[in-house]
Amino acid sequence: QVHVVESGGGLVQAGGSLRLSCAASGSISGIRSMAWYRQAPGKNRELVARINTNSGATTYADSVKGRFFISRDYAKNTVYLQMNGLKPEDTAVYYCNVWKFVGGDYWGQGTQVTVSS
Repeated sequence: QVHVVESGGGLVQAGGSLRLSCAASGSISGIRSMAWYRQAPGKNRELVARINTNSGATTYADSVKGRFFISRDYAKNTVYLQMNGLKPEDTAVYYCNVWKFVGGDYWGQGTQVTVSS
């Protein structure tokens, strides 16, 4: 099993920045990608950013390109989401996802990000 813990959420003013962290522990061998998803009330969960743990290739939702940046710390098995130029529409619960080719998905509990006008 993979234990996934997010942190760094909070209340921030529009235009501000926030950095989310996601730490993976437990059976971490075979992790192929780590990603951030978000879900606003009444909305579907959507992919925000993903990083391939082997190649380092990244994927971003169009709505966050140029504002959000995903990175990883190899030694700590941690992925970060640097969020800049935050907008009220970014308000959501942000979830960290860990994917294994064998073993499937693992999810964190989520961290709330609220952006005020």
